[in-house]
Amino acid sequence: MAKLTAIQMTSVPDVQQNLATIEQQLKQLSITDEHIVVLPECCLYFGGRDKAQLVLAQQNEASCELTTALAKLAAKHQITLVAGSIPLFHPQSNKFTNTCCVFSPSGEMLAQYQKVHLFDVEVQDSERNYLESRYTHPGNELTTLTMAGVTLGLTICYDLRFPELFRALRQLGANVITVPSAFTKVTGQAHWETLLRARAIENQVYIVAAAQVGNHENGRETWGHSMIIDPWGKIITCKQQGVGIISADVDLAHLAKIRQAIPVQEHNQFITKLKIYE
Repeated sequence: MAKLTAIQMTSVPDVQQNLATIEQQLKQLSITDEHIVVLPECCLYFGGRDKAQLVLAQQNEASCELTTALAKLAAKHQITLVAGSIPLFHPQSNKFTNTCCVFSPSGEMLAQYQKVHLFDVEVQDSERNYLESRYTHPGNELTTLTMAGVTLGLTICYDLRFPELFRALRQLGANVITVPSAFTKVTGQAHWETLLRARAIENQVYIVAAAQVGNHENGRETWGHSMIIDPWGKIITCKQQGVGIISADVDLAHLAKIRQAIPVQEHNQFITKLKIYE
């Protein structure tokens, strides 16, 4: 049986300090053969200037510092590591992609997902305006991967507000969807739990939401409340505040029972019976 873990962090604009925090949390885990650990969005760099992430991505293109360090952590602790997101340089646009990287227990890069929906919004907090697209290039592909009977669907933060993406991942076979995030306190307090539970219920999947939490060096405040939610929409476990870990088992029999009792996938008229005329 696969075990799911989310690590909640208060990341800083210092890669080595964040790696040390992740290492400290991983040491507390009781590792099983099929352990999937999810880190938050911007796990290795957060709380600095947005342009600094672009500089970091450009440096990493040559050194591979970020991906190499994460791969080593996965191999050392024998886990499947869903490394929330890191900035990877996109030379065609001279920006970076906000990329979730998945590493195997042997340290192999299994998959990448580039955040599709960029956070260009106005929020009533100290930041007021967020313009992720200034330095970030959006992705245009969905990503799933399967191991030990679990099919992961990958998303990042703002993607949570787009149910079509989650439905597409379910169509691709996902039974667990990861949501590494850095929700603001304002939007998190209003919408975080509601959106997460809705995506779990609609798609009859486990949701693993690993979040940033607290006050960051650039004045941003993130909501935390990392959660693991079952396919019925039940919050199995939640870490409201502070740095730490939460874990839960994947019960595929429970998931199958829910899908059999209420077969929304088969009943969905927009997938199974919609006729398109050209």
